[in-house]
Amino acid sequence: MITRIYRYLTVAALALVLTGCLTMEQAPAPVEPVNPDQGAAVIPPTVPSVPDIEAIEQPEPTIPAVPTVRTYDWSAAIHPLVNQMLQADGVTPGGVLLVDTVNNRTNGSLQAGSVTEALVNALVNNRTFTLVSAQQLALVKQQLGLSPQDSLGSRSKAIGIARNVGAQYVLYSNASGNVNTPTLKMQLMLVQTGEIIWSGNSVVSQTY
Repeated sequence: MITRIYRYLTVAALALVLTGCLTMEQAPAPVEPVNPDQGAAVIPPTVPSVPDIEAIEQPEPTIPAVPTVRTYDWSAAIHPLVNQMLQADGVTPGGVLLVDTVNNRTNGSLQAGSVTEALVNALVNNRTFTLVSAQQLALVKQQLGLSPQDSLGSRSKAIGIARNVGAQYVLYSNASGNVNTPTLKMQLMLVQTGEIIWSGNSVVSQTY
């Protein structure tokens, strides 16, 4: 009987010890009292900094490139060649001459119309040939489906046009070589036979 009581007391004591340990482990952490007069600390929100507008580097405006416009001293090259042509053998005074549009055979852009105009101007007051007018030439080109500014491109086409307008001579010209210093080549041909009765060339310089 005493043994049973002793066992009961021992079990009860162990139960009390375990209960105390669990109570200590589960006890909440102490909370510090907050003074209502002081109030809670307020943390200001973080505002991202705005860069200064003047400090931002502005891209430079893009300026379009101005195309290079070349000017040449065509007259200095054309007049000596025209004087040579007018004195060439096989030229009969009073014949009708067709001046073909100058072909651009250079390695760059060239205003062939201005060359043709300078060539025609050099021949306007000559006493050897009667020139086919620009109106006659434009009319024949229109009949053939060509624009007035269209160069005939080949000697055979130039001769064909000359026959249509009743010309006896054709002046076939082209500018070739380097566009900075082109070479102007001129050939005077007989419409009836296609024979070249005179040719000449001259280097043209740019004017600045």
